[in-house]
Amino acid sequence: VQAHRGCRALMPENTIPAMLKAIDLGVTTLEIDVVITKDNKVLVSHEPWFETEITTKPDGSFIKPGEAMQYNIYQMNYEDVMKYDVGMKPHPRFPQQQKIKAIKPLLSDLFDSVAESMKVRRRPFPFFNIETKCLPAGDGRFHPKPEEFVELLMAVIKEKQLEERVIIQSFDFRTLKYLHEKYPSIKTSMLIEDSDENDFDGQLNKLGYTPEYYSPNHTLVDEKLVKQCHDKGMKIIPWTVNDEKQFKKLKKLGIDGVITDYPDKVKN
Repeated sequence: VQAHRGCRALMPENTIPAMLKAIDLGVTTLEIDVVITKDNKVLVSHEPWFETEITTKPDGSFIKPGEAMQYNIYQMNYEDVMKYDVGMKPHPRFPQQQKIKAIKPLLSDLFDSVAESMKVRRRPFPFFNIETKCLPAGDGRFHPKPEEFVELLMAVIKEKQLEERVIIQSFDFRTLKYLHEKYPSIKTSMLIEDSDENDFDGQLNKLGYTPEYYSPNHTLVDEKLVKQCHDKGMKIIPWTVNDEKQFKKLKKLGIDGVITDYPDKVKN
């Protein structure tokens, strides 16, 4: 069970409290997203901007719908990013989410907080499934090019000596290709949208190699797809599975794991 953005149904997404809460629930893999700041810091965030649903500006006001992209994290130094709260605004889709003051943390700080927590709990270090939030259209505008993005990310992972505890996932196959060529020991996962025009073989041909994980939209999963993945030696981990009936159905099909906003329900 992978805790999506920590466990965003219960805690503010992609924050340190969300990750620690997910560990409380018994999760052994934390699913997180990373972007890059203007001063080349690796930041935990689902979007490379401050999203309307979760953000409170430094003056206490909210970001209006349609203007979120103006708060472009790639054009902000981390010192300025820290002034924005992402934990206090009531979430329209997750009413059970606990409201606490929270910021978008540096990936290095998240790693350190989890490590400290594991010492107290005396439990094995979790795995981190890290998504690179980039696409060709955003190069130079919302993020650096894939090669620079990956090198910045890997610098943090290597500094914390977590190479064996991470999986790097992406919809942007450019980052996965670069990782496979430059850091072949790092496990990778191809993310697949339900709108992808390529079939299974076409997706693998586009990537150019067989990764350890195949992570599709859960609506794409059927018995045939599970078999195709397993025949290739890949584990299949669909996203984002929040319905208990859907989870039970997928489990019967033979999936290897799930990414969910509700790790508490799935674990139960």
